[in-house]
Amino acid sequence: MDMKKECVAMLLAGGQGSRLHVLTANVAKPAVPFGGKYRIIDFPLSNCVNSGIDTVGVLTQYQPHELNAYIGSGQPWDLDRLDGGVQLLPPYLKSEGSSWYKGTANAIYQNIGFVDNYDPEFVIILSGDHIYKMDYSLMLRSHRETQSAATIAVIDVPENEASRFGIMNIREDDTVYEFEEKPKAPKSTLASMGVYVFTWKILRDYLIKDEGDPKSQNDFGSDVIPKMLADGQKLTVYRHSGYWKDVGTITSLWDANMDTLAPLGGVNLYDPAWRIYSRNPTAPPHFTGENAAISHSLITEGCCIDGEVSNSVLFSNVTVDETAVVQYSILMPGVVVERGAVVKYAIVAENARVCAGARVGQDPDGTDDWGVAVVASGVRVGPGKTLAAAQMTDVDL
Repeated sequence: MDMKKECVAMLLAGGQGSRLHVLTANVAKPAVPFGGKYRIIDFPLSNCVNSGIDTVGVLTQYQPHELNAYIGSGQPWDLDRLDGGVQLLPPYLKSEGSSWYKGTANAIYQNIGFVDNYDPEFVIILSGDHIYKMDYSLMLRSHRETQSAATIAVIDVPENEASRFGIMNIREDDTVYEFEEKPKAPKSTLASMGVYVFTWKILRDYLIKDEGDPKSQNDFGSDVIPKMLADGQKLTVYRHSGYWKDVGTITSLWDANMDTLAPLGGVNLYDPAWRIYSRNPTAPPHFTGENAAISHSLITEGCCIDGEVSNSVLFSNVTVDETAVVQYSILMPGVVVERGAVVKYAIVAENARVCAGARVGQDPDGTDDWGVAVVASGVRVGPGKTLAAAQMTDVDL
């Protein structure tokens, strides 16, 4: 057994992210670039370190290669430790058989041995596909003080959006009496953030029972939490009042990136007391040419800008040539926008090229058909070609 830990974090990072379409065709959703120099998984990993949690299991499954390489030894997050640190946990072959992770609860069940190595009092379950900053130590304190079996982080959402989330219905003392998964007529607006603190001995028993139930979907939201409620276990909510965004769709990913440009509206990337750590490429300083016109944008190292860039997020090593225009767009690492090309309201993935005179996306026109245009990784939009609003391409045009 390794050194005992008070709390072990289990980060669920194996999701396909199918609603991100071409952006996750070859990469797991937590590895999708975000905010100019980060990837989505940087946020829960940084939250762990900043909260004093130094033992993190990262459960991978779908297209894990890039995510595994990115996390590596965990050095950027100070998780390259002999005692604890970060450990990648893919499904593996066992003597009694093996399977892919069948659900969120099954993923933790298959790694009971990893958690037991540290004999923790508590386990915190995290999702690898949300953008937020949160001090988990305060949530752990609340869990201890209330002596709950489980504590579930929640955020108050607008009433007209509540049906998109798992909703917690609570009593006056913040204990949960009912969990509803995406209800048509929600009784409250407290949405689960996908962050759970469990007392490990209690959760361990429920995971074993859930695995033995042939009718179970092996999921926390649809199986484990409702079963705990039915058994009379004490479940409480922990209210989060800061920024939180589920970036599981093209629109929400674009929105969250645009939020980084809002001084008060998005996640604060500049707070020295709560840094977001990442693995960054070695690149020269960004360069702005004599023709460059840049406003209200994030420009990262290695960029060469000689065109117009406004209200946009540019990752490392992006090139925007003279007379090119980029507006309200996200250009991921290595993108090239050639002379005279126009990119508006678009997400252009890594190492894609928008050739001279091409057009990607367009200004909002007020119709339901309008949306963000998306160019997949490595795709070439040929000279003079057009990719209209809401369209996506994973082949050269």
